[in-house]
Amino acid sequence: MHLPVTIIGAGLGGLALARVLHVHGIPVTVYEAESSPTARAQGGMLDIHDYNGQLALEAAGLTEQFHAIVLEGRQAMRVLDPDGTVLLDKADDGTGGRPEVQRAELRQILLDSLPAGTVRWGRKVSGTRALGSGRHEVTFADGSTVVTRLLVGADGAWSRVRPLLSAATPEYTGTSFVETYLFHADTRHPAAAKAVGGGMLIAPSPGREIFAHRESGDTLHAYVALTRPQDWFAAIDFTDAAAATARIAREFDGWAPELTALITDGDTAPVLRPHYALPTGHRWDRVPGVTLLGDAAHLAGPNGEGANLAMYDGAELGKALAAHPGDVEAALTEYEQAMFPRSAGVATFDGGEDPGIDSEYNTAQGLIDMITETGR
Repeated sequence: MHLPVTIIGAGLGGLALARVLHVHGIPVTVYEAESSPTARAQGGMLDIHDYNGQLALEAAGLTEQFHAIVLEGRQAMRVLDPDGTVLLDKADDGTGGRPEVQRAELRQILLDSLPAGTVRWGRKVSGTRALGSGRHEVTFADGSTVVTRLLVGADGAWSRVRPLLSAATPEYTGTSFVETYLFHADTRHPAAAKAVGGGMLIAPSPGREIFAHRESGDTLHAYVALTRPQDWFAAIDFTDAAAATARIAREFDGWAPELTALITDGDTAPVLRPHYALPTGHRWDRVPGVTLLGDAAHLAGPNGEGANLAMYDGAELGKALAAHPGDVEAALTEYEQAMFPRSAGVATFDGGEDPGIDSEYNTAQGLIDMITETGR
């Protein structure tokens, strides 16, 4: 017999696990702090990789639904020097293995694949504690509790489940993003739209970069990366959008105007996204009845692997539980022994929410190294 599974967190990883469990007839309940599926924006685009994210969706039986939301042409990439010189202009020829989708649409596919009532909304966890014999109690902000014999923390960077397994906490990596949107870009922001092209833009430079995606609906989503201490950002009043924009833009004085327009011409107030990470190779000793997946287990950088790894973790854990009916510990051991080296093998850069910056970031890092070495 399969034990009912309690999942904390209805992100992509937790939902992938819930869906694979449902496919195998294993009872599952997901508790989510957000009040509804639309309580907040879900971030930008994600490239879903053929070697992990797509395999998770296949295990979930959702490949057809996934292909239906792919944004065609978005695997194109342009790399520009700060002065606007085009260093790379790569078209999307349809052969790439990392198609782009909107995160919110992908999450909705997973939600729609679960029976009504699987996700319990508005259930913010305030704490967890061990009861012995593999049982754990979860306490919610409203004072209510649930007791479970199989608990999975899929609750992200600041997981309330992680302390049951590990004393590790995320630390600031030294770099943050400042996020902006430009709407109706082709007509209202033509120079920036041309610079971005049909897919992704990277403008690398040591200690400061500009990234942008062309999302659906003629929207440009820009991420300005700055390597600065937290107190540097704390001195900026992000409640004053104009002042914050001007301060960030000053860090890019002398850059091509079509690039700085992604900062100065934003149609939304700039949003600060500090980056955090768990120690590389984070792991724990086996604790009966509980495990972690995704950022709760291996918070790392926006290298395109965060969401993919979370879904793959969820699918692999679901498959392991299905393969070991009546032996939870065998399933959790099998899952963790594969998950630890898998996550440790991914290069790190930051943490927090994966904002949609995909693995082309590694291309930018190579260009940054080149620029540094040549003194450009």
